[in-house]
Amino acid sequence: MLIEYKNVTIRQREGIRVLDNVSLSVEEGETVYIIGRVGAGKSTLLKTLYCELDIQADEAEKAEVLGTDLLTIRRKEIPALRRQMGIVFQDFQLLSDRTVYQNLRFVLKATGWKDKQAIEERIREVLEMIGLEEKALKKPHELSGGEQQRVAIARAILNSPKLIIADEPTGNLDHETVDGIMQLLKQIAEQGTAVVMSTHNTALLEKYPGRTYLCEDGNFEEVVIENEKTKE
Repeated sequence: MLIEYKNVTIRQREGIRVLDNVSLSVEEGETVYIIGRVGAGKSTLLKTLYCELDIQADEAEKAEVLGTDLLTIRRKEIPALRRQMGIVFQDFQLLSDRTVYQNLRFVLKATGWKDKQAIEERIREVLEMIGLEEKALKKPHELSGGEQQRVAIARAILNSPKLIIADEPTGNLDHETVDGIMQLLKQIAEQGTAVVMSTHNTALLEKYPGRTYLCEDGNFEEVVIENEKTKE
């Protein structure tokens, strides 16, 4: 199990309680959606997965991510945990003064890669996977929103993580671009990497099904979203 939460209370940084009794499980290769209205707690929940927000030990029965106990994790252990996952943000968070290639190289060097040839080969591999081999020398402002999000996904998969956490990755994109991003995430999941994604676009779930949890009025529960297969 890559993620296992049992009866976890989710709080904002100010201590405000947003979700009660969160029980969530994610296995390898799964696509899991967290849905709900804006402000329902989706992003807050995701932030606990990569330790941007803490979980209080007395407000959880169990909280484990990638074999790490989040109830006892120490601050100095968090970077090692994050290196095992990829994080994709709605606003891309690319380095604006660097090219696509330099953005990706920065991540590899920061995570311990030293061999220049290995770095170049890995960057070429992920750019080919996202279909942007010819944009390596472009800066973020020279790319469309969809292309920037593809680069953000490439950055997230550089170190072959077991888990991708994507916070509204299609929120700022047009419908046609959204399809491309969802197909890319589906391809990643099919290769064994779990994808946990927040969204308020439930239409996506009909076309790209996965296990779904709903955040609503402080509650968190697994729900069934009908898609074309379940309707047949």
